[in-house]
Amino acid sequence: MTTIADSIQKVRERISAACESAGRNAADVSLLAVSKTCGPEAIREAHAAGQRAFGENYVQEGVEKIAALRDLPLEWHCIGPIQSNKTRLVAGHFDWVHTIDRLKIAERLSAQRPEGMAPLQVCIQVNVDGGATKSGVAPGEALELARAVAALPRLRLRGVMSIPEPVSDFAEARAVHGRVRSVFEQLRGAGLPLDTLSTGMSADLEAAIAAGSTMVRVGTAIFGARG
Repeated sequence: MTTIADSIQKVRERISAACESAGRNAADVSLLAVSKTCGPEAIREAHAAGQRAFGENYVQEGVEKIAALRDLPLEWHCIGPIQSNKTRLVAGHFDWVHTIDRLKIAERLSAQRPEGMAPLQVCIQVNVDGGATKSGVAPGEALELARAVAALPRLRLRGVMSIPEPVSDFAEARAVHGRVRSVFEQLRGAGLPLDTLSTGMSADLEAAIAAGSTMVRVGTAIFGARG
């Protein structure tokens, strides 16, 4: 039977192989284990296998796991959409937020971040596909939002995140992730000191790494298919 530890090892091997193919250092790509719908014991197994960073899509579910696992030195990333009535929970519990697509949400997170906690690490979510039903700011609007977020006192802008529509062809997937990289480079070129390009998941992490991703968000390949 394949264990969570086995799966994490296989994912790390995929990351290393992808980095080698792209001429990159594997140490420059971090693994975020997406633990939505997984119970605390699955996360404990992943932690025992050396995983420290976990991503949660649903705020309330994530907060409950954070409380249940306070005895472990884990880093928690909110990677799902955030409604205005959930910003206080996010600001008070998570270490990272990847899904900033409106200044209003960023302002609330900054205002509600407790003084005793480190600044909240955040990414701007960009919609590179242009889908009307998808979250994320349009690439042409990313710089304005990023500058406004970077000026907020209790946030630290780290980079850009995107969730492109899945494609079956490697070259096409790399091109889509390359558009995310272009936004990232545009913001850096404008003087924003960004270091995180959060793109790529279980099915397309190789293409994302080839395009320059520095953080891949992997759930299914670690914890299996979930509802």
